[in-house]
Amino acid sequence: MGTDPAKQQEPAMKKKAKGDPKTGQEEESHTCCGCRFPLLVALLQLVLGISITVLGFIMAGISSSLLVRDTPYWAGIIVCVVALVGMVMLCVSYQPEEKTCFQFAIKLVYFLLSTLSLITCVLAVAFVAHHYSQIVQFTCDAVLDSCQCKLETSDPLSRTFVYQDVSDCTSVTGTFSLYLLLQMVLNLITAIVCLLACFVMWKHRYQVFFVGVRLHSLTGTEIQQQKV
Repeated sequence: MGTDPAKQQEPAMKKKAKGDPKTGQEEESHTCCGCRFPLLVALLQLVLGISITVLGFIMAGISSSLLVRDTPYWAGIIVCVVALVGMVMLCVSYQPEEKTCFQFAIKLVYFLLSTLSLITCVLAVAFVAHHYSQIVQFTCDAVLDSCQCKLETSDPLSRTFVYQDVSDCTSVTGTFSLYLLLQMVLNLITAIVCLLACFVMWKHRYQVFFVGVRLHSLTGTEIQQQKV
């Protein structure tokens, strides 16, 4: 009796797949980097969030009359919360196809918070950039314990910006403007990192896992067709 060569090759292929260390390493690395949340993005969010928060509180200490929108420590706090949620994701044991409700919930929360952080950082960049564009054109004079600045000194109806509890106007036109510039850079980088985090979550959900299953199923169908 003749034996089908396809049936003889099938057990050999299974043994080779099980015993191949390279295949195991690829699956393990794929599980750590593809199916689980990358540690680098969470660390970047945490470092950037702490930097934005600390710098925002330092800016708030320059003058008591500064608005909340001009000291965007609130953006840094939100990013820190998002980073902590990302760290929690690393502590959750991975389950294929998201079989656990907790794993699905924390991924959804992280994706929504990353989107919120992206919008918040963009708003912070807009507020800070607007204030920076004004402060570089200010003409300031120290009056008692405040610094009064105007955009156009020749216009008597021009708006006067008053910075309370400031003894030297150079802290407004020099130090504060530098802090604004740093906030613009940090928030812009953080927005890019949050966008990258959203992309990683979307890729994990719709490209990495499910596309892989579809490719394996197509391969199995082709093998059955060859047997027939």
